[in-house]
Amino acid sequence: MKAMKTMAMGAAALALACASAGALAKPGCLKGAAVGAVGGHFAGKHGVIGAAAGCAVGHHMAKKQEKQEQQQAQAQANAQAQQSQQQAPVRK
Repeated sequence: MKAMKTMAMGAAALALACASAGALAKPGCLKGAAVGAVGGHFAGKHGVIGAAAGCAVGHHMAKKQEKQEQQQAQAQANAQAQQSQQQAPVRK
């Protein structure tokens, strides 16, 4: 029974690794997968499912943060441009 459980877990891990090989390179995926795997393990021995869900959530949160940082940088650049236009001497 124990050998069968070990083999099933190994097969599930291998299937997850093959299915999400491209997803692991995405930002936030590894951190989210680690948190999801631990949460899934304690919520009923569903670590593999938790890792997959955690990867998706981690990637989503990383993209959301990246977009917010880009908006802040754009707003800062616009403010600096306005400030430099106001300080420029007017030539006649």
